Amino acid sequence: MEIILKEDVIGLGYKNDIVNVKSGYGRNYLIPTGKGVIASESAKKVLAENLRQQAVKLAKIKEAAQAVADKLQGVALTIATKVSNSGSIYGSVNSLQIADELAKLGFDIDRKRIVVKDVKTVGDYVATVKLHKEVSAEIPFTVIAEGAPAVEEAPAEAAQEEVVEEVVEEVVEEVAPEAEVEEETPAAE
Repeated sequence: MEIILKEDVIGLGYKNDIVNVKSGYGRNYLIPTGKGVIASESAKKVLAENLRQQAVKLAKIKEAAQAVADKLQGVALTIATKVSNSGSIYGSVNSLQIADELAKLGFDIDRKRIVVKDVKTVGDYVATVKLHKEVSAEIPFTVIAEGAPAVEEAPAEAAQEEVVEEVVEEVVEEVAPEAEVEEETPAAE
């Protein structure tokens, strides 16, 4: 059964696509919910005319999606989650956590547009955000254990090491004159 989609249906197609679906899916879900109509010859002609009229609008929508994709190119996420001793995650990291992290950075992206493959261990992964039929962006993200130091804390650790080295040098300077005095005393005898 051919259906013209009236809105984006995740996993099936985008608005104004003509898709083949099983008859029951079309009759019982897509058509009654208003997500699609039967692709008759007259409906296809109406669709073609509407697409010609909306070509400029569609170009603007694509440009807006491309602008969001360009902003997402520099984004890298770190997601902290509960982890067992073996390094596996309790549950999994899914599109909801990624959408929440993106929201914290100011990106309002629907979690249904984010595609993530099985994330069940600590490590580096990539999520794909489908912003438009022809535009998608890949977002690298790292899954770490809750309470584990993040990558950004490395400079703080280096600063702490410098402070420790300075304290050690001061202690050595304080102890060193006493050692010189002890060395001079035996030489005088």
